[in-house]
Order: sequence, then C-alpha cells, then structure tokens
Amino acid sequence: MSSPPTQEEILSQTNVVAKGLESLRVEHQQILNSLTESLAAIGQKDGATRSIEDKLGIIGKTLEMLELAIGEADVMHALSNHLHHVEAEKQKLRAQVRRLCQENSWLRDELANTQQRLQTSEQRCATLDEEKSHLQFMNEMKKYDTDNQQAGGENERETDSSSSQKLDLGFPDDDDDHQPEALSNSQPGVAAGGYEIPARLRTLHNLVVQYASQGRYEVAVPLCKQALEDLEKTSGHDHPDVATMLNILALVYRDQGKYKEAALLLNDALGIRENTLGPDHPAVAATLNNLAVLYGKRGKYKEAEPLCKRALVIREKVLGKDHPDVAKQLNNLALLCQNQGKYEEVEKYYKRALDIYMHNFKDDGTAIDQAKNNLASAFLKQGKYKQAELLYKEVLTRAHEREYGKIEGDNKPIWMHAEEKEENKGTAKEVSSSSEYGSWYKTAKVDSSTVTTTLKNLGALYRRQGKLEAAETLEECATRSRGKNFKVTDVLGADCLKTVVTPTTPDQCAKELARPESTDANAESSSGHHSKSQFSGHTQQLQ
Repeated sequence: MSSPPTQEEILSQTNVVAKGLESLRVEHQQILNSLTESLAAIGQKDGATRSIEDKLGIIGKTLEMLELAIGEADVMHALSNHLHHVEAEKQKLRAQVRRLCQENSWLRDELANTQQRLQTSEQRCATLDEEKSHLQFMNEMKKYDTDNQQAGGENERETDSSSSQKLDLGFPDDDDDHQPEALSNSQPGVAAGGYEIPARLRTLHNLVVQYASQGRYEVAVPLCKQALEDLEKTSGHDHPDVATMLNILALVYRDQGKYKEAALLLNDALGIRENTLGPDHPAVAATLNNLAVLYGKRGKYKEAEPLCKRALVIREKVLGKDHPDVAKQLNNLALLCQNQGKYEEVEKYYKRALDIYMHNFKDDGTAIDQAKNNLASAFLKQGKYKQAELLYKEVLTRAHEREYGKIEGDNKPIWMHAEEKEENKGTAKEVSSSSEYGSWYKTAKVDSSTVTTTLKNLGALYRRQGKLEAAETLEECATRSRGKNFKVTDVLGADCLKTVVTPTTPDQCAKELARPESTDANAESSSGHHSKSQFSGHTQQLQ
C-alpha cells in the first residue's frame, strides 16, 4: 500500500496539469477562431453552417471547462502559498515559546538566588539583634554587679523588694519570708550541697520579675534565652546555674500559657539538678514542686501527685518535718488530692499543715487562719459541717481578739452577734441596727481576704441550716470588710439559695461551700476557691 502524496508532490502535479490545461485552452481558442473564420467565409449556406455551429458550441463548452480547471489550479496554488505562510508563522511562534521558556528559567534562577540572599540578610539581621540585646544585657549586668560589689547587703534588699511584688508569673510571695527560698543560701542543705546562687542570676531574676510584671514577655523571654546560651557556653549544659536559668524561663512560659514548653524545660532542669546536686537536694524538691504545679494547672493531677510527694519527702528529710516549707508542700499535695476526690487524704494533709503552722506561727494568725479555712473546706467536702463551723468560728474569734482584745461582756465576735440576732428575731430583743453588732462590724476595720472568705463560707453554712438572719449578718459584714459589692449567689450558688424554700441534699450545698484557701499568696483567690481548671500551688523558682 503506497503512502499518500506529500504537499510538494501535489503542488508539482498541479503545476503540470495547469500547464497542460493552458496549452489545451490555447489550442481550443485557435480552433474556435478558425471555425469562426470558416463560418464567415461560407456565408448563408444552410448545410455547411449548421455543422460548423455545432462544432463551435462544443469547443465553447470545452473552453469553459478548461478555464474552470485552470481557476481551480490557481486556487490550489493560493492555498499552498497560504499553508506555507501559516507554517512559517508557526515556526516563528515556536521559536518565541522556546525563548520565553529560556527567559522563565533564567528568572526562576534569579528569584531563587534573590530569596537565598534575602534569607541570609534576615539571618544576619537576627544575629545583629541578638548581639545588640546581649550587649544591652551585659551593660545591665555590669551596672547591677557594680552595685553588688559596692554594697553586699543592698542586693538582699533589692531581692526583697522585687520578690514581694504580687505577680501571676509564678514568683510567689512567701507568707513566712519576704524573699523566695532560692535566693537565700542559708537554707539547710544548700551550703552542704556546695551550690550557691551567683549574684548574676539573682540580678537576672529581678530583671525578669520586673519585665514579667509589666507584661513585657518579648523582653523577658529573649533575656532568659540569651543568659541561658551564655551559661551553656561558659559552664556547659549540665551545670546547676543552667538548671536555675531553665527554671526561670519555664515559669515565664507557664505564665504565658505555654505549658508544653515549660514542662520540657522543668524536666531538663530536674535531670541536671539530680545529676549535679544529688536526688535529695532542696533545689531538686523545688523543681519537683514547680513541675507538679504545672501538671496541676494542666489538669494532670495523677502525674503531679507523685512529684509532689517526692518533693515532700525531700523537704522533710532536709528541712525537718515541722518546717513551714513542708506545710506549703502539704497544701499543694492536698489540692492535688482534692481535685481527685481523695477527701480523706486532703483532711490528713491539711491537719498536718495546720499543726506545723500552729507550731511555727503562734503570734502570726494569718497562716493559721488560712490553714483552718483549708481544713474546713475538707470537712465540708465530707459532709462534716459541724467541724467546719467550729473552725470558721475559731478564725473569726481570733481575728476579733487580735483587733479588739479578749472576748468578754459585750466584746463579742461577729458570729456571736449573728447567732444572737437569729435567736431573737421576731422578738422585742431583735437587733435592728448594725451599729449594735460591735465596733468591728460597725467600722469594718478588719480587712483580710481570709477573714472575708470565712465570713462568706460561714454565712453560706448558716443559710444551709436555715439561719437566714445570721447568714445575712455575716454577708453584710463581708461586704463592708472587702469594700465592694457582694452577692449571696457568689457564695452559695443557685442550688443553695433554693434550700431556703425546699430542702436539698448536703452534697449540693457542700459543693459550693467547700472553698479551700492556700497559704501561698500566689494561690489565693478573693473567695479562697480552687477549681480543677484553676489549680494553683506554692511555686519556687530560684533554688
């Protein structure tokens, strides 16, 4: 089977046919002219003219067909020329596409090189910014180090002032001491462990506290990271100073809600301190406590409890079983158990903490009052309302005695006035004016969050018992003591308000009544309430 002819072959054959047609047309034209002359010469002879006329007609039709064929050949020539032109344009466009592809490839290479140069420039700028921050930090350090060298005692006063600020960062105010434990090298076990906090880290701690209290985490975090990098370069990663710096940075992250990053740093710090200082060092206990508080904030109470217990064992071993820090650790452990519903263990831990505070702070009623409030909350959780009521009354009685002296005659605490009003309601002896309840109620002179919490909780307990007059008396006193509006629903909740009309189960009211109060200012709320979603415990940072 032969292949079809190409365009060139068709065009060549068309030219040959066109030439042949043109020759035929010329011949037919000559014959036509000859016949026309013959017809003119013959004249009017009918027989001869008819034959010539027939021939003229045939030759005329043939000429027309020849001219038509020649025209078609001309069209084919024109079509061929057009196809040649289209093909040329097509080749031209292909050449342009190849050129554009080459230019596009070149532009891509240029863009990649430009992006690489931009990335290098950005890295350089970041490095310069870090160097600038480092230089500024070193200048700050030189200033503080100079001050420390000139006056050794001045650093302790600066530490007291900075750490006494109320921050939510995790640098707490210790009720029994005005400076964080870690800033004191006189603790048992610290000197024995051979590790003391360098003055530079003390100064850095103060700076971080200052920046964090202002919410300037964009300054506090790079400051910690730069100091950490410098410490790792000079002392290596496995050094107690590095662990201290990791602890500080972890607490900043915790305050920002970056719990995962904080947990990684605290675990790293724990490993370093265990390896360098020993498993029973106070610094290890501090890190375990901070890690337990972090897990508590994330709701991981089961993971936090063994850490808290281990910290308790270390503190008991190093500091003694009656040390205030042991009581704080017991409070944290009680909070973890409370969030797991282990109320018997909560009661045990709070009782022991109360014994420690009563042993160490006989003249300072604040810590004892807070511990009694905590224990009362544990009683309420177990339905031991009578024991809780007695503790609340003891707190209010101590507060009254501290302010107005021994109770005798008309010098009575507010709960006695409240119960007298309840007993005498509807009688001629009913008290009608708040001025008759005693000077404390009249002037609201006692302004303590612990006392206010006790007033609210005891008032809620009275209300559950149906002692509405006594409850309103304490609630009004709590409002005056705090100097702000107070609603019964804030203490009782909707369920307990309904008990005024219809009885409810003890658990419903106990749920709202039980509000433990921490001995740590960082963990104490205005109502003394700790929920699962807002776990807060005593936190230590620099140790």
